[in-house]
Amino acid sequence: MSTPDYRAMLEVALEEARAGLAEGGIPIGAALFHRDGTLLGRGRNRRVQENDPSVHGETDAFRKAGRQRSYRDTIMVTTLSPCWYCSGLVRQFGIGTVVMGETVNFQGGHGWLREHGVEVVDLADEACIRMMADWIAANPAVWNEDIGVD
Repeated sequence: MSTPDYRAMLEVALEEARAGLAEGGIPIGAALFHRDGTLLGRGRNRRVQENDPSVHGETDAFRKAGRQRSYRDTIMVTTLSPCWYCSGLVRQFGIGTVVMGETVNFQGGHGWLREHGVEVVDLADEACIRMMADWIAANPAVWNEDIGVD
């Protein structure tokens, strides 16, 4: 089986992150794909917009994908390294691959995922790095709330 086009998949997650930013939210987007490239669901961090701490980009995309018989052949694409909450979701449902736009601004649970057999790909995307760094610099209190830092 050929390697999916991870950069094209990341563009979907980036569109979601930009939409979240335009809404006044945290610019983290995600999308869940089948390994064959079929988009199953897409979403963004909506913690600010919906006043709901559980709506991370990955959880939003996962929910919008609906029930799947199996997640082993799915790819979670996210603009940022997944936090422990979202890493737990990946492990709980057996998502086979996680593709991250960046790991510079936040080191989530991707190392733990790799240790547990999940294929992890870091695209080190400059647009993701820059967008998140600029947003964190402008919104440190909201960012610290999002990552659980007092």
